[in-house]
Amino acid sequence: MSGQTDTELARHIAETAGRLLLELQKSRLFEGKTLGKAGDRIANAFIMEALAVQRPADAVLSEEEVNDSARCSQSRVWIVDPLDGTREYGEGRTDWAVHVALALDGRPSIGAVALPGLDLTLCSGRPEVLPATPSKLRMLVSRTRPAAEALAVAKTLDAELIPMGSAGAKAMAIVRGEADIYLHSGGQYEWDNCAPAAVALAAGLHVSRIDGSPLSYNNQNPYLPDLLVCPKAIAVQILELLTEPKPA
Repeated sequence: MSGQTDTELARHIAETAGRLLLELQKSRLFEGKTLGKAGDRIANAFIMEALAVQRPADAVLSEEEVNDSARCSQSRVWIVDPLDGTREYGEGRTDWAVHVALALDGRPSIGAVALPGLDLTLCSGRPEVLPATPSKLRMLVSRTRPAAEALAVAKTLDAELIPMGSAGAKAMAIVRGEADIYLHSGGQYEWDNCAPAAVALAAGLHVSRIDGSPLSYNNQNPYLPDLLVCPKAIAVQILELLTEPKPA
């Protein structure tokens, strides 16, 4: 990996972690929640070691590590989710992901999202060409706890609901043209959406908080509860629906 750009490194690490997770699945040594926990540990150990060797001067924020607020003084911070969609991974589904991102001065600048179950990795250095939006909009929602705001917007827009697991899988479904709206308000952290945001932005999509403000990273508290990913052509309409006064 020596001499790789940050984008190449993010992609390489995400893909390699994904292969490790697939091998762990195939081993049949674990299953269900136990498989998910083992996957989190193994993927995190690999990613942390790879970054320590390849980018020793950079800080890292990982879901599986203790949050060290000293990183907030650094401009280059890798933000990673070694296994996004642990439940889906443990169930043997394909809608789970590996997130590797680099935030530069708080911006989601570089990212790679590996979808190992689909043998696919999308990264900020290779933006996809987005297909045309179909006549009926398609909105992604959580398989287990769809957000009330998303359901309300979907009803107003007469959008088809598509349940899916991982946040990364949902955001990449927008990038790939398989859906049109990913609106989440149920609570996330920086590692849940930094890499997906970087890839979606590189692909020319609208990416923001649900109040329209930009996503900001490398904060002392990594809680970043909501986001909207969609084509720019429909972003204003969705944001207006989200900010409309609620009936008394």
